[in-house]
Amino acid sequence: MATGIRAEVRIDAASVCPVAQFSAEAEMASHSVSKSVSPADERTVTEEFIGASAEELTDVDVDEGLTEVFRYGSSSAYRFERELGVGCPCECIEAFDCPVTDVRARDGGLYLTFHAPEMATLQTIIGELRDRYSGLDVQRLLRSREEYAADSLVFVDRSALTDRQREVLETAHRMGYFDHPKGANAGEVATALDITTSTFTEHLSAAQRKLLGAVIDS
Repeated sequence: MATGIRAEVRIDAASVCPVAQFSAEAEMASHSVSKSVSPADERTVTEEFIGASAEELTDVDVDEGLTEVFRYGSSSAYRFERELGVGCPCECIEAFDCPVTDVRARDGGLYLTFHAPEMATLQTIIGELRDRYSGLDVQRLLRSREEYAADSLVFVDRSALTDRQREVLETAHRMGYFDHPKGANAGEVATALDITTSTFTEHLSAAQRKLLGAVIDS
């Protein structure tokens, strides 16, 4: 029986990771998409990530170490180089033969997802991350279950939600709007968000439509 564990952790990484630093300065989510070791210099790593385009960042000076290599409307792909083995949280995890499967950044925090073969390895990785980086928070742990069919696992891209839609969902969930009986009604959640009830309903409907679409389409 498989004993693996899926872990999602958050690290305050603006001081060590260009992707996290960009998300802090731009005040927008960004995510890593690829990395490769330079064939000319095996100590140099080239990485790319998706974030808001330079045109959208009128009040932010894009770091000189970042090169905009492709534009997707209001988003862009940025490329940067770094030295291999120096301060990268992803490499800290991958040193234990646990590839990082998803990297995202938000407000200076780096969100990393990886699979550990068993609890002992996971505990060692978490201990190493706590020793090296500040603000480590274990967001979620999911133990492997053989009764879960592959087509029952659904990937939901949270970056499909706008910042406002995520805020509406998080606030509604925290206040018990989705509980039965409800911990708060639409008007109360809207008041907490300082928006009208109709605006709350519009944001909530849009967010739910995106999330349900991801589940049903899968």
